[in-house]
Amino acid sequence: VCVMERADLASTPPLAMPPSIAAAAVDHLSAPDALKSRPTPSQSRFQVDLVSEAAGDGGTAVASDSPPEYAAVPPFDGLRDSEEAKGRFRVVNFAASSPDAAPAEIAQNGDTVMSESSQQHHHYDTHTNTYYLRTFGHNTIDAVPNIDFYRQTAAPLGEKLIRPTLSELHDELDKEPFEDGFANGEELTPAEEAAAKEASESKGVVKFGWIKGVLVRCMLNIWGVMLFIRMTWIVGQAGIAYSCIIVIMATVVTTITGCSTSAIATNGFVRGGGAYYLISRSLGPEFGGSIGLIFAFANAVAVAMYVVGFAETVVELLNSSGALMFDVTNDIRIVGTITVILLLGISVAGMEWEAKAQIFLLVILISAIFNYFIGTFIRVESKEKFGFFSYDVGILAENFGPDFRGETFFSVFSIFFPAATGILAGANISGDLADPQMAIPKGTLLAILITGLVYMGVAISAGASIVRDATGIESNMTINGSNCTDAACKFGYDFTSCRPAAGSLVLQVMSVVSGFGPLITAGVFSATLSSALASLVSAPKVFQALCKDNIYPGIGVFGKGYGKNNEPLRGYLLTFGIALAFIVIAELNVIAPIISNFFLASYALINFSVFHASLANSPGWRPSFKYYNMWVSLAGAILCCVVMFIINWWAALLTNVIVLSLYIYVSYKKPDVNWGSSTQALTYHQALTHSLQLCGVADHIKTYRPQCLVMTGAPNSRPALLHLVHAFTKNVGLMVCGHVRISSRRPNFKELNSDMVRYQRWLLHNNSKAFYTPVVGEDLRQGTQYLLQAAGLGRLRPNTLVLGFKNDWRIGDIKDVETYINLMHDAFDFQYGVVILRLREGLDISHIQGQDDSSAVKDVVVSIDMSKDSDADSSKPSSKATSVQNSPAVQKDERSPALPLNVADQRLLDASQQFQQKQGKGTIDVWWLFDDGGLTLLIPYLIANKKKWKDCKIRVFIGGKINRIDHDRRAMATLLSKFRIDFSDITVLGDINTKPKSEGLTEFAQMIEPYKLREDDMEQEAAEKLKSEEPWRITDNELELYKAKSNRQVRLNELLKEHSSTANLIVMSMPLARKGAVSSALYMAWLDTLSKDLPPILLVRGNHQSVLTFYS
Repeated sequence: VCVMERADLASTPPLAMPPSIAAAAVDHLSAPDALKSRPTPSQSRFQVDLVSEAAGDGGTAVASDSPPEYAAVPPFDGLRDSEEAKGRFRVVNFAASSPDAAPAEIAQNGDTVMSESSQQHHHYDTHTNTYYLRTFGHNTIDAVPNIDFYRQTAAPLGEKLIRPTLSELHDELDKEPFEDGFANGEELTPAEEAAAKEASESKGVVKFGWIKGVLVRCMLNIWGVMLFIRMTWIVGQAGIAYSCIIVIMATVVTTITGCSTSAIATNGFVRGGGAYYLISRSLGPEFGGSIGLIFAFANAVAVAMYVVGFAETVVELLNSSGALMFDVTNDIRIVGTITVILLLGISVAGMEWEAKAQIFLLVILISAIFNYFIGTFIRVESKEKFGFFSYDVGILAENFGPDFRGETFFSVFSIFFPAATGILAGANISGDLADPQMAIPKGTLLAILITGLVYMGVAISAGASIVRDATGIESNMTINGSNCTDAACKFGYDFTSCRPAAGSLVLQVMSVVSGFGPLITAGVFSATLSSALASLVSAPKVFQALCKDNIYPGIGVFGKGYGKNNEPLRGYLLTFGIALAFIVIAELNVIAPIISNFFLASYALINFSVFHASLANSPGWRPSFKYYNMWVSLAGAILCCVVMFIINWWAALLTNVIVLSLYIYVSYKKPDVNWGSSTQALTYHQALTHSLQLCGVADHIKTYRPQCLVMTGAPNSRPALLHLVHAFTKNVGLMVCGHVRISSRRPNFKELNSDMVRYQRWLLHNNSKAFYTPVVGEDLRQGTQYLLQAAGLGRLRPNTLVLGFKNDWRIGDIKDVETYINLMHDAFDFQYGVVILRLREGLDISHIQGQDDSSAVKDVVVSIDMSKDSDADSSKPSSKATSVQNSPAVQKDERSPALPLNVADQRLLDASQQFQQKQGKGTIDVWWLFDDGGLTLLIPYLIANKKKWKDCKIRVFIGGKINRIDHDRRAMATLLSKFRIDFSDITVLGDINTKPKSEGLTEFAQMIEPYKLREDDMEQEAAEKLKSEEPWRITDNELELYKAKSNRQVRLNELLKEHSSTANLIVMSMPLARKGAVSSALYMAWLDTLSKDLPPILLVRGNHQSVLTFYS
């Protein structure tokens, strides 16, 4: 039985159902339908499944009240209806299954929960089973929750499915669905695409569990050479009590870091890159990039440090047996070089070989540790001369307190602490772990616990069984009656002759104590080689992840992986080169503290990441590891910084300088990545908190800022308007680019959303600190009213409307003039100030770009070259620009190269860029004729403070009376000095009210002639009717009433041409027109007459609230 959402979709294959039904289905298809081929797997958005409710084996469908069981069948290879081909619907048929069929089992694999179906792969379809269709007994394309919808890439965990988009569920049937590949906003970055590709290719990869992958590595790395050659020396200096405190302090730092690492590792799927991946995905690329580079370098140098430690032991053995090749230093270099080549071979052979080598080394190491502990219980007389007497209360009491000889507590601590590092050895190969979320917390914390206990065990056992001083000479037998107070005295030894010496507890003590001496030497070899091997693997893996994220230029070549395990062979060679260079130097005493500090810096940042993420309170921060606390993590970060300075203050300073330099570099480069870091979350949190705090405080004149709603349309269509407003709002006030999309039919909101993303990116890319806000309205006035009412948030709301002057008002539809003038009236009604910018050449360059405001779908955003004197160096290629142009919302303009522009367009294009260039020596002329609260004066002051305008002086022009010119000038100078506004000159115009020249009056009369009502030439009723139908008409009465004001505009234009024709910018008080009394045509004529044939002019009218004050 076919259950359909629409009957005409019954396109089922003959082979998948009984013949009669199949034949009916085929008959139903029209000939054109039958010719349609099935989409390829990549096109197939949804699967088509065959399901039927059946009982018995006769193939007859029967109705059943009980919920059916559904059998998953591969999608059909048949035909699709035209609607289905569009991806509108999926066809689902119910096929026979046995009544006792079990429901799909859910397989759990670490972090992955996937339906059984997602493990069945068919070559012809990526999604073989609509798991959710089993939940409901009827056909629906609405999906139930499924892990496969939340996958970011086609990872080995399972296939990524795409859930039905909102458009597919909600849009009307006759409407085309929104065809973009990322309906859910899940566009992948290039790095993620690479990861997806890598993941899809990495079948049959070797993955490690928590023991082999994390526990073994961490234990081997933590149990370094310190355990055998430094631990007993530390006990001799610090005593048992202080030694235990030192171990506990180091363990506390590493445990807090381990908990923080676990929290980050369990907050989502972890890929390769270890510490770098954890920090960069938590704190962002700035911290991640800086720590990633030094962490990879530290690991590479650590290889050299451990190999030299191994080589020194080997050369010591050669020396003791008289088998030196050259001298000690050169022998260390030779042995070190051979060793690092062998280790490289093991690493390059693959992770599986490296893991086997680690297991082998761990067995030796544990054997050596057991060998030591067993040896402490066996008292051998031949060892007594070396100070070993097995466990004794007297020795324990004597060694309990410290006996520092040339050292301090902190210097001993600084020597021990590097032995506790290495806790990230498991996390560093996170990409090679089967389930990093489970393995990293379990393995790391258990390794810290085990190694901490062993260190304390060695400290206590050494302190309880070995005396501090021994000569190793038989002749130290005590003479009866001599003054001997040491613990060794009761055993018949007097070692007092050793006491003044600084070297307590010789380095070979563990070999003496152990049951079998050579095994301790093997343990030293094992400890050094295993740590070297772990570092040799960690460095390339971390560096590979860093290269793939493309944060630093020129290192991508080392990110290439080879083989099924994606081994970074080039990274191995680079690490080998660095290690070899430092082995040849063979002077590692200087480099060792820097390495420790590099590791500590990464520990500090991991701890800080957890604090930061918790502080940001992002809903996305929900680690499954619960045993962490944000304040403990902060304390851990501070402790790590303190320990850095304890170990070596100059190395700590150097580390901080390097991290800070790399941080500044990455911040400046702004890599095109978005990882949802806690920095973003905290920025949002702070913005929200501060926005709410602002709302609780009333406005004050001293904190007034011009917050502009700029009617730019598409931001790139009126660059001059954008740049000039940006000049006085950048880092000062809010700027919102308003765009009214006029649509009388159903608006296309999807296009609106895609434009919002694309133009906001364009603004950011061009360093314009502004927000883009589009609205859909039936006309410009309605859309602007929406913006005037709704733009902004709380106190971050516009208070000034900025418009471009309507240059074409006399040739366009006069209704547009009515709308334009009403915008200003509406702004004043909403208590906004109004600013109008006029350029001789005009403002709108969208026709040059082939981008018309009113059109529905348009091509790519055309960037004009703004590299000349601009804030942003747009001559550099930017990955951001590429991503904008390649995004699905933007169609590339495939036209042939642009033809040369005509003269007018070329002038317009040049004029549109004039505010981007540095303004030479010149003036900003302020015609402050009417007091509007001070906005007319504040805007030019803010512009003149900008770098591009700093060579321009402010000149102030005011109206006055002929007989009081000096008085008015002095009064204005006093006012400006109280406002602390610099000016170069004040001009008082005493002849504003002089009658203008006749040419100007004639021109004005000609301008308004077409818009006169001429009510004297018609009946009163007819005149009133015409005025109500065409309200822009100018009545004779109105013309007579405002004759003086009209003449003033003509006269002011003459004065402007006389005084300010060479100004870089004119800022002038805008004349006001009373709403309902002055017709829009007359008001437009005033504005046109006043501002024509002049340099760039800003007509400004504030909302008559003070924006300047001289009170402190």
